[in-house]
Parts: sequence; C-alpha cells; structure tokens
Amino acid sequence: MNRQPGGPAAGRQQIVVSGVGGQGVLFVTRLLADAAIRRGESVLTSETHGMAQRGGVVVSHLKAGVFASPLVRAGQADGLFVLKEENLSIHRGFVKSGGWILVNSVRVGEADGDETLHAIDADGLAHEVGNIQAANLILLGFALTRLGTPDQGGMLFCSVDDIRAALHQRMGERESVLWSSIAALDLGIFHGKR
Repeated sequence: MNRQPGGPAAGRQQIVVSGVGGQGVLFVTRLLADAAIRRGESVLTSETHGMAQRGGVVVSHLKAGVFASPLVRAGQADGLFVLKEENLSIHRGFVKSGGWILVNSVRVGEADGDETLHAIDADGLAHEVGNIQAANLILLGFALTRLGTPDQGGMLFCSVDDIRAALHQRMGERESVLWSSIAALDLGIFHGKR
C-alpha cells in the first residue's frame, strides 16, 4: 500500500508487527496505516512473510512519513508489536537503539539493549472477555496508552481517536463486530493506564 495524500508530513515512524497467521497482524497494520493517512501522512506497508497457513509466522512493515522503500531494515524500526511471544527473539533485531517493543506475554522479560520493553497478557484478557480474536486490538490499545500519542508528546504517531476512526471506517455496517472491536481496544487502553 502506498498512499501519499496532500498535506505536510508531521513525522516519520517505522513499525514492525509480528505474529502468526490468524492473529490479525495485517489488520493491526491496516489500522495503523489508516490512522496515519487520517493524520495526513504518507504510508508504505509490506507483508514480508505470507499467511500460507494458519499459525505460520507473519510479519508486516509499516512506514508513516516520507520513505522510498516499504521494508524496514534491521536496527531501524522505531517500534515492534509482537503478537506471539516466541517471535520476539526472531524480530527484535528490527528495533533501533532507544526504540520500543510491545509484546503479548504474561511477563515483561528483559530488554536486550536500551529499547523499552512492555508486556501485556493480551491472550489471557481476550479469553477472559470471551473474544479470543481480540488480542491484537488489546495490544494496540495498550500501546496507545503506554507509549503515548503525538498529542501527549508520546512515542506512537497516532492517537486513540485515529484508531477508533479507522475501526469505524473498516467495520462500516457491521455494528456488532465494530463494538466488540472497540471494547477490546478500550480494554487494552484501561490496562495501559495501570
């Protein structure tokens, strides 16, 4: 996806989203891309490993701002979303010095260098609310609160309102799915404030 709407770019950010097939890696990437577009940013995205089968490793790259290539190089990502804890060791090399990592995990773990590492048991929370497909949105909501948004001088380029607007745009007439998605996002936001 390459969209370059009119208007100045407010910043540049490179993000990698990692997980397995069926976890909504591409959905989170699309929501982030929609949010960037809503903010007037140019966007490049790329899926580097296909969803050949449910449960296979999937990683996508997103660049918000003006860039020439959609792929994030090793050591260049501002942040990494990890939906499957086992993928942390595989993809953490994308994160630059001083970057951030959000991982779907019961425990926080140790940072390898000077990156900031945050963890939330998104799978456990999704099971508690009876929506096992919601872990991706719980992690995203957690990130929006824990990292902070541009309006707060934070590390993530988009805001809660941007993601809510993207959900409304993507879900359209499917109200039950929309409200379930917003509830999952809000659950992550709530836990990000703790």
